[in-house]
Amino acid sequence: MESIILDVTTGRGEAVIDLTPRCADFAREQGGDGLLHVFVPHATAGIAIIELGAGSDDDLLAALRDLLPADDRWRHAHGSRGHGRSHVMPALIPPYATVPVIGGALQLGTWQSIAFVDLNVDNPERQVRLSFLRG
Repeated sequence: MESIILDVTTGRGEAVIDLTPRCADFAREQGGDGLLHVFVPHATAGIAIIELGAGSDDDLLAALRDLLPADDRWRHAHGSRGHGRSHVMPALIPPYATVPVIGGALQLGTWQSIAFVDLNVDNPERQVRLSFLRG
């Protein structure tokens, strides 16, 4: 298995960041068939397979704001206001995704992208582990 770490800058706001080009580059470098596993080693972020660039990323953040408001209801209460919601989010958007790779190419659907999702405004620098398991 081959594995690398990507550094991701999210800034100080809620973020949906397209990882597809970096994932595609890694899969292409590995060549052949297998599985690309994308993993976030953080308790407050997730990986989503979603259409990006047509408003869906904003819709996702809006839905998460509705489901997980940034207010004082959370028992996990350190950090910025509503920080506890960031620790609940990975139960809805898991910290991993696995994508088939054929001939070094990601086998995503036409409108699918691999997105890093982060509601945690306290940590602007993140990491993502990409692992390729040959078939």
